[in-house]
Amino acid sequence: MGRGAGSARVIATAAATREVADRVRAAAARGERLRLTGGGSWLDAGRPVPGATALPLGALRGITEYVPGDVTLTALAATPLAEIERAAAAERQFLALDPYGAPAATIGAAVATASAGPLAHAFGTPRDLVLGLEAVTGEGTVIRAGGRVVKNVAGFDLTRLLTGAWGTLGVITEVSVRLRALPEMEESVAIAVRDDGTADCAALLTRIREAPAAPWSLELLSPALAATLGVASRTVLIARLAGNEEHVRAQLAALRALAPVARVADGVWRALRACEPAGAAVIRLAARPSRTGELWSAARAATAAVSGAFAHASPGRGTVRMILPGANAEKTTIVLDALSGLGARCIAERVPDACWSHPLLSTAVGDALSRRAREAFDPHWILNPGILGDEA
Repeated sequence: MGRGAGSARVIATAAATREVADRVRAAAARGERLRLTGGGSWLDAGRPVPGATALPLGALRGITEYVPGDVTLTALAATPLAEIERAAAAERQFLALDPYGAPAATIGAAVATASAGPLAHAFGTPRDLVLGLEAVTGEGTVIRAGGRVVKNVAGFDLTRLLTGAWGTLGVITEVSVRLRALPEMEESVAIAVRDDGTADCAALLTRIREAPAAPWSLELLSPALAATLGVASRTVLIARLAGNEEHVRAQLAALRALAPVARVADGVWRALRACEPAGAAVIRLAARPSRTGELWSAARAATAAVSGAFAHASPGRGTVRMILPGANAEKTTIVLDALSGLGARCIAERVPDACWSHPLLSTAVGDALSRRAREAFDPHWILNPGILGDEA
């Protein structure tokens, strides 16, 4: 798909964006609070947004420009990531943005929430992949940050500011991203973890970081999750290796020198991303990568009393995610209490509403700088008010 194919949708894009801008202006005039809704896969995430009117964004769907030679693609915010994946694959390219959650997740939601998945180990988070975006401010003004090409780096970086703002600074309507070339070869393997103790787990992770291997993805799975994914029945580390055949073979040899290695189906990564059952509470811990082993043990201990709970960790990023299927406020609070005093950042992706008052989650985005940014982009505080804990 070249420039000509993308330009055919420019008129539709402009009309859809104008409609959003008109709707926001009208809401601002009335002081009406708006809850942004795209594909709907993130409506149960973040803090509650009470008393708000839904602002549907489903019409903002489609790829507006794709230039394979530039390895860049621009799509409207409600375009499913799966649609972008199919278009890029036809040109032997891919978008290294694979957030956890529903397969129907949209690019706008992934960027607005700055959600990352296993590929973040090698390619970074959405802030590293988004080249530019278009958004509608809380006053109904259409703004464009960044650009559509990799070389465009001039000006104040509004792109990074809007990425991860959960729609509180503007309604994202269009996103431009950098793509990557598909590799010649891929292999996914499971690396045996000798013991679930902090010392042994941390030692293995250190040896892998020092080994001559550069996995695209590296995830530690709890026994329950490993069994669900059909990988093993104990704690295991899975790695995604990619490149030309010689490079992949060399990485496999390096990993085999550290621990027993078994091949697994490449589909394990898609299954991992979709492992969260509907209604599950999800809590994430984050610290320095060197503390991953410590966080892992703490997370496993904290969730031990919750039936059906499982966890996975991204050692390269120092994050551990705990999934609590069907957890009510009482069970979720027990887990949060057990994590107190750990000295790590605790992020609630999805928890029962009553849990937001817990001390570990009580810090809102209410510092002076954040408030000034909010007042500059949404002076009426009508876009997703309260979703980050910040109220006017």
